[in-house]
Amino acid sequence: MIDIVFYVFAIFTIGSALAVVSLRNTAKALFLFFFVLFGMAGLFIFALADFVAITQIMVYVGGVLILMIFAFMLSIKELLASIQDNSSRLFTLPNWQSLIVVLGFFLLLSFAITDWLATTPNWISANQKTQAILQPTDNNIEQLGFRFMTKYLLPFEVISIFLLAALIGAAHLSRKEVED
Repeated sequence: MIDIVFYVFAIFTIGSALAVVSLRNTAKALFLFFFVLFGMAGLFIFALADFVAITQIMVYVGGVLILMIFAFMLSIKELLASIQDNSSRLFTLPNWQSLIVVLGFFLLLSFAITDWLATTPNWISANQKTQAILQPTDNNIEQLGFRFMTKYLLPFEVISIFLLAALIGAAHLSRKEVED
């Protein structure tokens, strides 16, 4: 049953992501991006990364996606209408360069998976020997919180300042200019 639910999440996420990149309608793409982010959170839960899943929902769905929706709603409708193409094709390939990039990523991913399956990384072998394998009942949120507030406090604060700067910049770009 767990395998079936995992594959449903994976197919749901990949299908939504393909629809996001192929749609010309920005509003529909933003709506489907919402499903992509929730699907990724579900996949993080299957990877026993519950903290990352919760962070995915809070930061990306709760912050970034809402910010993108506000920027879309505050944008100039004539500009959006001129950018969007009402093509009925499912996949549109604007340039042949896109196909080369996709094939390059596919070959790189295929090579990485083949290499990963051929040899077990040292850190996995060492953890298997010491029985230090993460279990679904382990509490990794406590360890992450401890690390964030001690060892990684400075990078954590720097990231929060960068996110605040991005929020201020997005708000500045989305506001309309006042004409005198």
